[in-house]
Amino acid sequence: MVISMKIKVGVFFGGKSVEHEVSVISGIQALNAFDREKYDPIPIYITKENEMYTGEAIGDIKNYKSIPDLLKKGIRIFLICENGKLNLVQYPEKKFGHSTVDHIDVAFPVVHGANVEDGSLQGFLRHYNVPLVGCDVMAAAASMDKYVMKAILKDNDIPILDCVTLHVKEYQADEEAAYRKVESKIEYPVIVKPVNLGSSVGIKVAKDREGLQEALEYAYEFGQKVLIERAIMNLREINCAVLGDYESAQASECEEPISSDEILSYEDKYVAGGKGGSEGMRTARRELPANLTPELREEIRTLAVRTFQALDCNGVSRIDFMIDKDTGKVYVNEINSIPGSLAFYLWEIMGKSYAELLDDMVKLALKREREESGFMTSFQSNILQNANLSGAKGIKK
Repeated sequence: MVISMKIKVGVFFGGKSVEHEVSVISGIQALNAFDREKYDPIPIYITKENEMYTGEAIGDIKNYKSIPDLLKKGIRIFLICENGKLNLVQYPEKKFGHSTVDHIDVAFPVVHGANVEDGSLQGFLRHYNVPLVGCDVMAAAASMDKYVMKAILKDNDIPILDCVTLHVKEYQADEEAAYRKVESKIEYPVIVKPVNLGSSVGIKVAKDREGLQEALEYAYEFGQKVLIERAIMNLREINCAVLGDYESAQASECEEPISSDEILSYEDKYVAGGKGGSEGMRTARRELPANLTPELREEIRTLAVRTFQALDCNGVSRIDFMIDKDTGKVYVNEINSIPGSLAFYLWEIMGKSYAELLDDMVKLALKREREESGFMTSFQSNILQNANLSGAKGIKK
């Protein structure tokens, strides 16, 4: 008799990020959508202090009304590699008996924002040699940094708006010079945004220098570096997700989010749809599918795949586009390497269930792990046998 073993997937969510709460929603959504015949998903909640907890209570969204009460019900853990497995070990460890709570075969980050989505968590998990779902460290970092993303896309002839960056120290040292730097390259109105945040956090439009000052000081509350670009005032926003890797990728259906202001706000994305945001991006106001001509739809979907692969993304990412209705030009605005709700609703309309989407993402992670395992990561050397640190030249002596 053949015994079929389920794949244990550690679903990581939360973290030290301004998008912490949205990540909790996205993470638990994913947790509940896995095919339980094939997978054993394990919730791993990362607090805002970067402590990790697991346990049955951690996977129930109702418990997040009171985080202190939730943590009392959960089990605090740390990770440790042992015998080829990534174990979840209780902290502090028991004085008697086993402290290993469980183990995971695959790590699945469902996190949003700086300090987690930007490659930080990915690097932490790669350290443990566990297959990782989604973007690797470099792709995650490049996707999060709006300036780096623009530089890569521009080098690949993908349309983006030109921009200027300003560090807070540069601004504080000489405000007048900072204003001139912006005004010499970008005409008003401009839009100011933190260079490494998503979800419309920290963003303002400035129509003159006074507005620019206000927008800069607001954006600097969220990070040390900001990006300034031309604000398209007669704007249409279109989003499209991509599933795949460097070798093969496909685009989802397109959506048109509906905003209540000139900027699609955090509330528009996560709160305005009702139910207190408990269903994440599913309840945001949108037109799906977007009302596009076949030609424009295909242009956007093609650009989405090109953007995804230029940044060497993996798994599912959502690319947000801007259409200047005055000129008809399409620009890539940003990419979300781990989009809210993993953008599953953009695939459901095309006939792919959320469970199938998660299955595809895990398969891509396992494929990458197989490919990377064939590369040499160390080699035999006697350099340490001959090392001598007593001389000024150390081992070169």
